[in-house]
Amino acid sequence: MQKVCVIGGSRYVGKLLVQRLHSTGHQVTVINRGSTSPPVGVEHLVVDRNDEAALTAALGSRTFDVVVDQVCYTPVQAAIAVRAFAGRTRRYVMTSTVEVYDPATAALPAVPSGTPVPEETVDPATWLVATDLPWHDDAYLQAHYAEGKRQAEAVFARTGGFEFAGVRSAHVLGGGAQEFTGRLAHYARRITRGEEITVHAKALPTVFIHYRELAELLLWAAAAHFTGPVNACSDGPLDVYDLAAVIARQVGLEAVYRTVTTGEEASPFSLDRHYAMSNARAKDLGFSFSHTTDWLPGAVVEALTTDPSPTA
Repeated sequence: MQKVCVIGGSRYVGKLLVQRLHSTGHQVTVINRGSTSPPVGVEHLVVDRNDEAALTAALGSRTFDVVVDQVCYTPVQAAIAVRAFAGRTRRYVMTSTVEVYDPATAALPAVPSGTPVPEETVDPATWLVATDLPWHDDAYLQAHYAEGKRQAEAVFARTGGFEFAGVRSAHVLGGGAQEFTGRLAHYARRITRGEEITVHAKALPTVFIHYRELAELLLWAAAAHFTGPVNACSDGPLDVYDLAAVIARQVGLEAVYRTVTTGEEASPFSLDRHYAMSNARAKDLGFSFSHTTDWLPGAVVEALTTDPSPTA
């Protein structure tokens, strides 16, 4: 049994992770703002992680073997966590994102198109941190999501108080209504209705992971001993045409496309720039991934019963 703290843990991957940790016998504490209660038997601390004094007070004398942070988006939040959990945990796992590799959001080393992007492309140990930017502003944070994640990783990577691992997640799908972004439902609904999907003429592949697989990887990362970033994606990158083809086969219809040029806005997962990740490091460390085509048809079936997000 380990003592595990999960920050977030109120929905989707985080909720499943808490359930898995609890069911496998770990002593689990969930920290969130109280919108959702964890399962019976899981300790619940209702506190805003952005309020350092309140977070420290809520933690009291508690210590943990590992903290899994599902909702860290800025270097300011990371800095608060570093101070609050100093001396309280031996290991800290932060859920990050494939978006840290998006070349449209930072000056990154070039990776040849078609070559899976490795972790060293973004080194958190050397990444510049600027906590004085308006990270508290929701509009700024939304526009700088990738940079917020890069800088959050950088803050954790430079602390000497605990081991740090950053799990850079691919685009997460599956779970029907639980997949709150509605991106897969967007495609499923439009294809079912014969509506156009806006795509780039030369759309490039991206990577995906099923939400259950990501929860299992986080469970694995919590118990492991590696440090630094690790990419988390199923085998089998897909471009938007591949994705639509799987959905079209599932519903027995043809996808209808409207093509836009490079640089124009398109539907989610239609990318005109390369940053599909490599999962080689996680495999070398002992994690086994599924193939995207193993679970995507089932995820499509779930999505067909889900209303698409109004922003998708």
